[in-house]
Amino acid sequence: MAWIKRNLFFVIGTVVALSLMGAAGWYLYSKWQLNNEIWAKLNEDYSKLKQLNAEKPHPGSGNVDNIKIAKEQTKELREFIEKTRAHFQRITPIPDLPKITDQDFSSALSRSIDQLAHAATNASVMLPSDNYAFSFSAQRSLLQRDQKSLGPLAVQLGEVKAICEILFSAKVNSLDNLRRERVSPNDLGGSSLDYIPEKTITNAEMALLTPYEVTFKSFSAELASVLAGFASSPYGIIVRTINVELAPAEAAPETAPQPSYQPQPVYISPAPTQQPQRREGDQNAAFRARYGLGGARSAPPPPPTAPPVQYIMPGTTAPAASRGMAMALDEQKLRVTIALSIVKLVPKPAPK
Repeated sequence: MAWIKRNLFFVIGTVVALSLMGAAGWYLYSKWQLNNEIWAKLNEDYSKLKQLNAEKPHPGSGNVDNIKIAKEQTKELREFIEKTRAHFQRITPIPDLPKITDQDFSSALSRSIDQLAHAATNASVMLPSDNYAFSFSAQRSLLQRDQKSLGPLAVQLGEVKAICEILFSAKVNSLDNLRRERVSPNDLGGSSLDYIPEKTITNAEMALLTPYEVTFKSFSAELASVLAGFASSPYGIIVRTINVELAPAEAAPETAPQPSYQPQPVYISPAPTQQPQRREGDQNAAFRARYGLGGARSAPPPPPTAPPVQYIMPGTTAPAASRGMAMALDEQKLRVTIALSIVKLVPKPAPK
């Protein structure tokens, strides 16, 4: 006891140090045990993830019924499609018959091409040629077509007519080209200018996306009308890409040969300017000054200076006087290429 009394502070410090070391050891052990638990849980989750990745989709177990959930989501999606069906109306095929014969399609194709050509003329839209076939040049020249392809060709003919009607309503300057996908064995021998490599794709058996490409020349106002026409169309025509560039310069029309003689200039004197009227007081003062009445005689006012004589060559006109502000923007013609997709919803299933 005497030693403890003599070394009281040493004993107290030793006890405190041992207590702190014990607390540190207990804290370290608890955290080490927690770390092992977390590591074990991580390994378990990783093993479960590998197992789930290796297995096929499971229908669910217990309260989870994946099949029922999938059916409910499919039902919600179909209800949404029915609400939007008014914006994706069906484009009427040409001809629209239950069973199309080669003669039916041939007469409908000739009639539709003539109607589109007349519509382009009425809208002042230039076509690539007088006998332009609107991407059906290979089909127009055939005497007999593939019977299985008549249905898809009739659908394409109706869609081409719908696209051209929007272009003609916007009054574009010219239609340079229109391309579609190949749907018939007879299209394989056609010109590459009439076809695109893309194919119609389907989206989970709910809609078909048919590609088209159209090239035309116009100004910005007509381009805006074309895009507005596609956006407001009830047929679900979607603009996928658009490429706008300046149209190449067109060749100037040939002019008549100029005469070989040298025309003589014509001298035109400008019209005399009207002298300003003098007031009565000014006239009296000028009269007294001229005859020396009532004061010193002053020099008369100088006569007005005549404007210079203009020289105009025959066949030309005098330059017009500048009126108002000069033109700050001179818009140029544009060459536009648009890739389209026509969305066609799959018909509603018949009720059972």
